[in-house]
Amino acid sequence: MNATPNYLQPNLPHNLQKFQIPIVVATEESVKGYGQLISEANACKIEITRWPAQGWRPVDTDSGDEGGTKEGIFSSEWKGDLLYGKNEAVGGHYILGYAKLPEACKEDHSETPQSILLWHANYHPDGGQLFFPLQDQPYLVPVALPGDDIQPENFICFLVPANKGLYIHANIWHEGVFAIKGKQRFLDKQGAVHARVSVDFAREFGCLLEIDLSKLPELILG
Repeated sequence: MNATPNYLQPNLPHNLQKFQIPIVVATEESVKGYGQLISEANACKIEITRWPAQGWRPVDTDSGDEGGTKEGIFSSEWKGDLLYGKNEAVGGHYILGYAKLPEACKEDHSETPQSILLWHANYHPDGGQLFFPLQDQPYLVPVALPGDDIQPENFICFLVPANKGLYIHANIWHEGVFAIKGKQRFLDKQGAVHARVSVDFAREFGCLLEIDLSKLPELILG
């Protein structure tokens, strides 16, 4: 993608195909390579990527990673068939996903969503990111391993227990953090540079990634 996405008015094509991605329960083992589960937000150190060298001379080892971090509240809220995200740390406001094909979505109801359709994802090359829940509810984070030749089949969706935060490394594809229903709030902490590389599934692949909420393990949902 070359143009900056319009996150609140993506104007997606109609009649898109759905590509279902697997739901994986987040454990210490399953999140390896993507990041780690966090028990205490204050104990999590955000990795900052050192600024790349422009030629054969290396960046001094005591420099290039001093941009620091930003933190704030990330809210994920269903309004009818639309899932909105708001990231106070970087001033972002987005449509994260849909419960139905976008052209059929309405906001004037409170039905429990049966699926989440994801249209976009990104990664941050400048540093890692932490999502830590402020409510006692499980949540979802779709992710894929690094690489710009990303494909829909590379994605999975972590189902994260209510008492754990999820930290993801730099360059991990993701799209915020998803409430299963209603509204959830999270502490978000990430690199202050906030470089972003995006993929638009609707326009690049003619599909939306589907997370089937009927397949969530009943044990974790309670």
